[in-house]
Order: sequence, then structure tokens, then C-alpha cells
Amino acid sequence: MPTSNQASPQSQDHAKLADFILFSQREFLLNLSRELNRENISFAQFFLLSYLATARELTMTDIARKMAHSTAAATGLVDRLEKLGYMERTHAIDDRRKVMVRVTSKGLDLVNRLRDELQNQIAEAMTESSASDAEAFLTSYRGSATAAA
Repeated sequence: MPTSNQASPQSQDHAKLADFILFSQREFLLNLSRELNRENISFAQFFLLSYLATARELTMTDIARKMAHSTAAATGLVDRLEKLGYMERTHAIDDRRKVMVRVTSKGLDLVNRLRDELQNQIAEAMTESSASDAEAFLTSYRGSATAAA
């Protein structure tokens, strides 16, 4: 058992993971910000686009809930992304009154491109880390992913 002055190996791994996330997050956010400015998209719009890329199709009510916005605010996000060609609205097959929102292929391309850039940045950061730090990161991540499941 570690003394009060010593952190457990697991705690040390978590601290390394936190450092890795802070530094890589800064790098990714700077790059993401440049890309989003180029595409004229806000962070909130990108996060919605990213979520819809995995969810495939949601109602406006679901989007508002997910974004913790009012339906009116969510509608504004969708309107902007629709004008840019990243999303489209359709009517539900079973209820024509229900409006469904989904990502277009242009939107999927953007999300996939930015996700690939993040993946490359993480791979690069991990190769710059020591082998033990990289393994600690993966061990901590796997443990937290298992606990969340």
C-alpha cells in the first residue's frame, strides 16, 4: 500500500493520461479551430455534426436534448449546417409531421477527415511518448472504457 506521499501505480497512470489528454487536446483544438474556421462552422455545430454522423438520424427534439439547447436553438444549428450542405431534413416515414435530421455525405466527409486528423495526431503523440507512458495511457483508457460500458 503506498504511503500518503506516494501515488499508486494506477494513480500515476491516470496522471500521465491526464497530461497526455491536456496536451493532445490543446493541439487538436487548435487544428480543429483552424479547420472549422475554414469551413465556417462553430464548435457546437461540429459537435452536433459529429454526433449525427454516428447516430445517423435524429428528430429536432432529440437534437435539442443532446445539445442541452432549446428546440429553437437546435433548429438554428441545423439551419446553418443545412445551408452549408452538411445536413438535411426529411420527414419520418411513419409520421409526416415528424422532421428527421441526418448528415449528408459532405458532412460525413468532413467529420471523417477531422477524425482521421485527430487519430494521426494521437498516433504521433504516442510515438513521441515513452513506451511505458504509451502503455500506461492505453491501460488507463481500456480500464475507463470497460467501467463505462
